[in-house]
Amino acid sequence: MKKLILAAAALIVLGTTAQAQETVRIATEGAYAPWNFLDDSGKPAGYEIDLANAICAQAALTCEIITNDWDSIIPNLLAGNYDVIMAGMSITDERRQTINFTQEYFPADPSRYVALAGTEIDFDNLSGVRIGAQSGTIQATYAQDNLAADNTVIVFNTADQAVADLAASNLDVIFADGAYVDPIVAASNGTIEYIGPEIMIGDGMAAGLRKDEAALEATLNDAITALKADGTMDKLIAQWFDGRGPYYAQ
Repeated sequence: MKKLILAAAALIVLGTTAQAQETVRIATEGAYAPWNFLDDSGKPAGYEIDLANAICAQAALTCEIITNDWDSIIPNLLAGNYDVIMAGMSITDERRQTINFTQEYFPADPSRYVALAGTEIDFDNLSGVRIGAQSGTIQATYAQDNLAADNTVIVFNTADQAVADLAASNLDVIFADGAYVDPIVAASNGTIEYIGPEIMIGDGMAAGLRKDEAALEATLNDAITALKADGTMDKLIAQWFDGRGPYYAQ
């Protein structure tokens, strides 16, 4: 009997150890620099990749970063194909109905319009304008809800496709996250410029999880809190977003 009890206890310990060592799978898009992109060797890189590695180290988690197309990134999370989304995803009430979010790891940022240099658009009477946005983003939702009646809203699978169509004059303007278009404008040598108003949408960017992952959510939140407090997060933001911040360190 004693041997049976010891054997059962050993199985429990082994099961607990295996569960503790289970890999946390983090999905990113890999097409939204500087948040996340694929480097020259085809590996995920960017702010969220460095931050994910820092979070996993802080929380003593074994993590794997994988890529998934933006349009199916929430459905595949819900299907259990990975455990966390870190893909430049803004916190919104609509998304909160389906998934949970950690605390933010990038503050709410103005959405911006960009156009080819010299483009003139009357934003007080916006009409007949071809507006490009990435599908499934807060900018696409805003444009479809508020601008589609008198304009043509064109959605793209990736933000880079919208930029290519703008350069080809197939769009009049792109509406996107400011932190995404900042480096595009800076690198365009004056061919692409900001136009129109800044618009605040969403509540910052965070990691998304299934609603039944309360323990993992708490673990990630503790790690994010620590990385904010010790300056790691501000350092990564400054590195990837042209000196922005500091936002979080006291």
